[in-house]
Amino acid sequence: MTTLEHQGIETAEQAAFRAEARAFLHAHLPPRRDANPWALNFTADEGEARAHFEAGRAWQRLLFDNGFAGLTYPREYGGRGGDAWHERIFREEQASVEAPTAFISATIAMLGPTLMRHGSDEQRREYLPRLLSGDDAWCQLFSEPGAGSDLAGLACRADRDGDQFVINGQKVWNSAAQFCDRGMLLVRTNPDLPKHHGITFLLVDMDSPGIDVRPLVQATGSAHFNEVFLADVVVPVSRILGEINEGWAPARTVLSNEAAFIGGGSGGANTNEKLVMLAHA
Repeated sequence: MTTLEHQGIETAEQAAFRAEARAFLHAHLPPRRDANPWALNFTADEGEARAHFEAGRAWQRLLFDNGFAGLTYPREYGGRGGDAWHERIFREEQASVEAPTAFISATIAMLGPTLMRHGSDEQRREYLPRLLSGDDAWCQLFSEPGAGSDLAGLACRADRDGDQFVINGQKVWNSAAQFCDRGMLLVRTNPDLPKHHGITFLLVDMDSPGIDVRPLVQATGSAHFNEVFLADVVVPVSRILGEINEGWAPARTVLSNEAAFIGGGSGGANTNEKLVMLAHA
């Protein structure tokens, strides 16, 4: 029993939602087991890694189909249209069951609020329902060999050609990029501006011609991270999130959401699991 339940200060509406969430979670998931909070399970088998990733996607789809994904997002964008307390109660209840540790939930936490803040209404309607349902899995294409801690020094270049950009460059430490459908991509669109300007945030399809994803095999044998090469990749100008040359603003929103996800909990994932989901993405 939670503190609020114990004190009897939940409203009838909140208590009803808690009962709904608890019934759903316990109908689909086993009780959470005691485990070392720093324990991790690595796999060197690509098939197992993909199966784990797809299990997270399937769980997200089940949440979406039952009205438990995007609890605070507007209904017109695929959410439930609820209040912050819906999210709090659901996380409290989910902490008691063995929920799949899903990479996709991390990227929803990063990209969803960024689309709400910086995206156009058309972009929200196109991308948010597929993000919240797990139909589209997104990776983060930020870091480069020469731009990690100094992210604003990125050099991946996008040259405008009419109503499209032609992109050339390299990204690295991209979590689960080999399994993702779309990517959040930072590119240099004006090298003559100060480095925090001249950056544009693009939404890119990972199956675009010219994108080459190469897994990086770690000492454990697993390949969670990747390097991504972009050679003459064409992206429509309509895929800009925010304003051209002002991509640092949505990038900072993503990074702030990333920090909040790690520090604020994710419905049962332990600290080390969250770091692995997000580190170097």
